[in-house]
Amino acid sequence: MKAITVIAAAVLFGLSLPLSAAAMSHEKGELEHGQGHEKMEHQGHGAMEHGGMMMEGDMVMLGESTENGIKAMAHLKDVKAAMSKMGMTETHHFMVMFMDTATGKPVESGMAAIKIKGPDGMKSEPIKLMGMEGHFGADVTLAAPGRYEFEIGTKLADGKKRNFQFEYSGN
Repeated sequence: MKAITVIAAAVLFGLSLPLSAAAMSHEKGELEHGQGHEKMEHQGHGAMEHGGMMMEGDMVMLGESTENGIKAMAHLKDVKAAMSKMGMTETHHFMVMFMDTATGKPVESGMAAIKIKGPDGMKSEPIKLMGMEGHFGADVTLAAPGRYEFEIGTKLADGKKRNFQFEYSGN
């Protein structure tokens, strides 16, 4: 009986490894981006300017916006290939980092949500952005080619409400 229990446990453990690896690789990409992000220079390193947006590999910097003492820096990461392998329809990971302009320190607590206006002019319901190792983020679907507008509403640790706007044109 013990042998069957040990074999069953080994089989279950073996089956869980591919799922764990997939989840960790997606999370690892987010962690690598989040760590030290506030010091990240968006020049050199193969980055190129594209219509006012900075592109670096599969990462697009949407820009910076400052509102009432908080600077927001937004990025999009193309995750379509990885997500489709897992049977998911999301195409991008939207991430935004907030920084206190007075102290230069990241703001990592509070709430943030995003509304996305697509090329068809339709605006999404708010999508909650989760706190993730130095940034807030969510996986989103930007399937149609064209211009997208992102409206981020926040209520960060200081309790003040702020709104930030960014845009992206995708193929």
